[in-house]
Amino acid sequence: MEKDLSDYRKSYEKGELLLGNVPENPLELFRDWFIEVDTHFNVDEANAMTISTIGLDEYPKSRVVLLKKYTYEGFIFYTNYNSEKGQAIKNNPNVCLSFFWHAAERQIIIKGKAEKISENLSDGYFESRPRGSQLGAIVSNQSEPIDSRDTLDQKLKVLEEQYEGKEIERPDFWGGYIVKPIELEFWQGRPNRLHDRIRYKLQKDYNWKIERLCP
Repeated sequence: MEKDLSDYRKSYEKGELLLGNVPENPLELFRDWFIEVDTHFNVDEANAMTISTIGLDEYPKSRVVLLKKYTYEGFIFYTNYNSEKGQAIKNNPNVCLSFFWHAAERQIIIKGKAEKISENLSDGYFESRPRGSQLGAIVSNQSEPIDSRDTLDQKLKVLEEQYEGKEIERPDFWGGYIVKPIELEFWQGRPNRLHDRIRYKLQKDYNWKIERLCP
């Protein structure tokens, strides 16, 4: 099987990113970009991000998860702590997040350390989820092999009967992580592949060093 993709080309012309126009704090630029993309570019699930971890087999692995909250402290998402990504984070908390918003010709790459958020915050988010999503979090041994879809559906049916008319409590193996950034790189597509790249690196005094990178 062979497919030549060398003629796939596009000229990026929707914006620019200049050092003189960026804030001192990268979280403010993330906020501004996210709001612009979510409001003006008709992007489905603008909060979809790729998280890359180093697995127990020492290979990197990337998958898409949903960002559920961002603050000046970092980026929060939720998952099964016993999943493959959860085990990878437990072994090595250094992770990378990335957003690619094709419609806006923008990308953000974030390096940071992941750590569990407080149990009460995970409880609060779990309570806000639809009931079906709550049951799904309990019924799925995420990343573990299963013999068939029917087995999963049957487990869900049993659980639905078990919790009928009852409040569903968050299982202790499910909750949130916050990724506290140490580096953020903002990429804006430009013509002739001379893209704009601005990198923020956290310094020892907790200020951010801002640099323009070659494309």
